[in-house]
Amino acid sequence: MVRRYSTSLASVLLVLSSGMLLLGCNDSAEPMVGADEDEHGCKQSAGYSWCAKTEQCERPWELAEQEGFDNTEEAFEGYCSNEKENE
Repeated sequence: MVRRYSTSLASVLLVLSSGMLLLGCNDSAEPMVGADEDEHGCKQSAGYSWCAKTEQCERPWELAEQEGFDNTEEAFEGYCSNEKENE
């Protein structure tokens, strides 16, 4: 009975250690989902970009609708630039 128990325990430990080795073998060249934050913490995959004027991450199309400017990259950059003339 002792021998049977030690064989089962050895099998369980072998399976667990093999599983841990496989989990540790991830492809680090592939970025993690949601790990695409820019220097301000904005998640670009969710559509967020930094806006210096509002000092927060914004979705350009939502901000364009709220503030009444065209939904273009140029209009977003123009609105969000941190120049005094935009205030």
